Amino acid sequence: CGRCGLPLPSTRGTDSAIPFCAPCRQQEYAFDLARSFGLYAGNLRQAILELKFRRRERLGKRLGELLVEVWTGVEELGALDSPVLVPVPLHSSRQRERGFNQAHLLAEGLKRRLARVPGTGTPEIAPRCLWRTRATVPQTGLNLAARRENVRGVFDVSMPEIIPGRVAVLIDDVMTTGATLSACAAALK
Repeated sequence: CGRCGLPLPSTRGTDSAIPFCAPCRQQEYAFDLARSFGLYAGNLRQAILELKFRRRERLGKRLGELLVEVWTGVEELGALDSPVLVPVPLHSSRQRERGFNQAHLLAEGLKRRLARVPGTGTPEIAPRCLWRTRATVPQTGLNLAARRENVRGVFDVSMPEIIPGRVAVLIDDVMTTGATLSACAAALK
């Protein structure tokens, strides 16, 4: 999809002048544009699972460095003046349990790699800009409607002074339906 970056269910969507999926045509997402490094399958899926559940924190920064390919491949990102990277927050109880926020590690890796790319600025990371107001059940296994309901009203902005006049680039480890990123974008907007 030209907006959310998710695979289109059929090749008919690519025949359109603007290849959008049904949710994007219906303006169901609060974010303006979404892209991912790859499909959550195979080695990429295994690396993300190792990061999250086997505490392989170094993988987070390495995977974050790979995001530079996405960044440099999206024209709109290259033209940004002073973007701010906003990692999708974990609830404090989950972060205590895990010991880290994988989205923050990805943001650190991306920032580190962008610093070495000529012609790109180094974005600021705002790890405490958003926060989860309550714990939620994991999104895994939930359908689209349940995912949206699960994250509805969950995110709030704790540092609103960081955002005005800047583009916020949300960073998360997995995007399946876009419900979490949409809820984060809605809170930031």
